[in-house]
Amino acid sequence: MSNTIKPTLVVLAAGMGSRYGGLKQMDGLGPNGETIIDYSIYDAVQAGFGKVVYIVREYFLEDFKKHVAQRYSNVKCNDGTPLEFRFVTQELNKIPEGFEVNPERVKPWGTNHAVMMAKDVVKEPFAVINGDDYYGKESFKVLADWFNRNAGSTGKYTLVGFELDKTLSESGTVSRGIGSADSNNLLTHVEEHHDIIRREDGKIHGTNSKGEEVLLADKALCSMNMWGFTPDYFANSEEIFRNFLAEHSTELKSEFYIPYVVDCLIKAGKASCELISTPSRWFGVTYQADRQGVVDKFQEFADKGIYPSPLYE
Repeated sequence: MSNTIKPTLVVLAAGMGSRYGGLKQMDGLGPNGETIIDYSIYDAVQAGFGKVVYIVREYFLEDFKKHVAQRYSNVKCNDGTPLEFRFVTQELNKIPEGFEVNPERVKPWGTNHAVMMAKDVVKEPFAVINGDDYYGKESFKVLADWFNRNAGSTGKYTLVGFELDKTLSESGTVSRGIGSADSNNLLTHVEEHHDIIRREDGKIHGTNSKGEEVLLADKALCSMNMWGFTPDYFANSEEIFRNFLAEHSTELKSEFYIPYVVDCLIKAGKASCELISTPSRWFGVTYQADRQGVVDKFQEFADKGIYPSPLYE
């Protein structure tokens, strides 16, 4: 990576963990209590990132700040400078003037609303990841290489696509944005699918954005919310968010997803998004039943020397 352009890593960590039964973003799953985010940050620093922005909720902001102070005080970037950290909060009332929130709503506005919270602290190219997903070393390297090739670009984004069969949970259904690309690997469409699971017939079933049940290909490239953006993405999101709120601001559960925004921008000709693939296998903690499998995997990584143990001194 260039010494003058170090991408920022934006970590979406504002989820309430309702299916998991707690704050999975803070759950110590590694051999020495490391969180999934700890591994993502380790991989990102190795790949050349220079700053981390946490998107959290106000009520657990201090817990995250304490964790960062304890865990990362000695972490240096590849150029020897200290790794930077910023914290911003995602709350229901952080919406444009003129819109009202249903007082009964408790669910956050979704992943793209979370990204928008970082606009005042991110002025450089940036990646977006979920705080409860493990993406793998190769994924961060693929993304860092893409930033290096597209340094200085505006309106050129990327999605790191995972093969769908490498992203399923044995504990229940998952939601994924399924991507389609043209011959130049430019994303032409991305559609959120829900209730994705491999059934007894051996095939992967899901529900598309129209609520229709569909069969999905094992090797379809899907979004695990690992994106690469340029700072213009914040301004591009604003207008789309206003249009979204005009239709959904009084609803209890509608969410403003990243794939929806990217799809809107592609269709409007305002941006392009390259679909790049990773060989990594995803794993994460969607459900409490996923936890032990993740603990075992991180122990295996330590035993094989894939990561140092402890991860941070």
